[in-house]
Amino acid sequence: MTALLSIENLSIALPRGADRAHAAKDVSFTIDRGEVFCVVGESGSGKSLTAAAILGLLPPGVRASGGRILFEGQDLLQLSLPDLRRISGKRIGMVFQDPMTALNPLHTVGSQVAETFRIHTSLGRAEIADRVLDLLETMRLPEPRQIARAYPHELSGGQRQRCVIAMAMALEPALLIADEPTTALDVTTQAQILGLIRDLQARRGMGVMFITHDFGVVAEVATRIAVMRQGEVVEQGEAATILNRPRHPYSQALIAAMPALRPPPYQPSTAAPVLSVEGVHKTYRRRGRTVAALKDVSLTLRRGTTLGVVGESGSGKSTLARCLVKLVEPEQGAIRVLDTDITRLSGSAWRAQTGRIQMVFQDPFTSLNPRRRVGDLVTQGIAMRGIRGPDLKDRAEDLFRLVGLDPAAIDRFPHEFSGGQRQRIGLARALALEPDVLVADEPVSALDLSVQAQVLDLLASLRRKLGLSMVFITHDLRVAAQVCDRVAIMQRGEVVEEGPAETLLTAPTHPYSRELLAAVPGRGWAGGR
Repeated sequence: MTALLSIENLSIALPRGADRAHAAKDVSFTIDRGEVFCVVGESGSGKSLTAAAILGLLPPGVRASGGRILFEGQDLLQLSLPDLRRISGKRIGMVFQDPMTALNPLHTVGSQVAETFRIHTSLGRAEIADRVLDLLETMRLPEPRQIARAYPHELSGGQRQRCVIAMAMALEPALLIADEPTTALDVTTQAQILGLIRDLQARRGMGVMFITHDFGVVAEVATRIAVMRQGEVVEQGEAATILNRPRHPYSQALIAAMPALRPPPYQPSTAAPVLSVEGVHKTYRRRGRTVAALKDVSLTLRRGTTLGVVGESGSGKSTLARCLVKLVEPEQGAIRVLDTDITRLSGSAWRAQTGRIQMVFQDPFTSLNPRRRVGDLVTQGIAMRGIRGPDLKDRAEDLFRLVGLDPAAIDRFPHEFSGGQRQRIGLARALALEPDVLVADEPVSALDLSVQAQVLDLLASLRRKLGLSMVFITHDLRVAAQVCDRVAIMQRGEVVEEGPAETLLTAPTHPYSRELLAAVPGRGWAGGR
């Protein structure tokens, strides 16, 4: 049987001055009807540009320099742009990673789904409106009429992604290309989207090209897998074979870097509390609505331990992090670092105490001033305390060594580092003041698996070396299992369950905790570190 899609020795040339000559080099694979073919790789592997080449969406200066892309027998690289658009609109659907950028903020989602029918069919307005509502209902969206009238910013991330899938599925394509469609979503929403794609694929018999860096997702959906590294396919085959018996060292390394949902045995701590959160409340008022972000939150962190705070978007975990470092002030409750209630401090009194508790932010690039050298960024806190000249430079170099960076790089700017290196710089800055408590807000969620593993190992090493006490905020239960002694589960501003990671991540008692655990992709797969 002829393959639905056959990519034969595809090469994609990059502009002069790029870090390598080709984004993809001699890439070959096939996708059959009725299968989910996962293309796995880290940032820069060429997986997304390979998908872009199929649809004729390569960016300026990037071109297909060799090979063929055969779809239903036609070489897409030989078609004119209008002919390619007719095929890609009707027979190939695309779901992008970020649904907010894939949707026009100035138009309702209903009008954007309808546009596909207006361009590619001769249906009348009434019939198109009916088709749009049917599609939104098929995507399991609540109140389809209301969703159709909504603008993208009025919907949740999961709802926006379902609308993007509706646009891609409108004309029942033979091939669906999904580029990291669940990366930015919470675990339960991710599970719903994966289930939806599997259901649509099974009912309509279409082929799916699923691009991801997450082997948990791969274990959940893949029929076959191709692993890409620096533009080349290093290994491909049946999903069960690659997941459980990978041959290539790079495949083995990626799978080994995947956090496993296996917490280490719990060792109770008798150390004194270094942080106590007591009955904290925080509400926001927006457009006449009152939202309770935190409701009577109480937690304790003991010296030398890590407390994980886990929850979905809107659970209140990031608001809690901001309260801990006084970026947000709670209306009620106390937050004690050692014996000091920091909620009662203001002005100079708080500035004198900031060294006790420091924060590592989720996005290491936006949290670093791009106009300042990283050595200055790392030492700005201790410079404010009077350290100057050679002593300041020596301290910057020591901090770089501590987080595994070359001390000679302290005179460079943030854009000259990779994402993982920038996160290490953010960590060095937080450690400069030798804090009693480190608050890490989703510190690895934006990183590739191998870089994520390096940062998690670094945090574990620093905790042992420095006796760090850490509040680790995440939506990823696999990551929580790797680094946390105890875990608190948050839902709608409340802590619904708290206990040892070993217990809570294997046998939770609260229904919401069980729902989160059940939604972890590839939960039954034994791979990972």
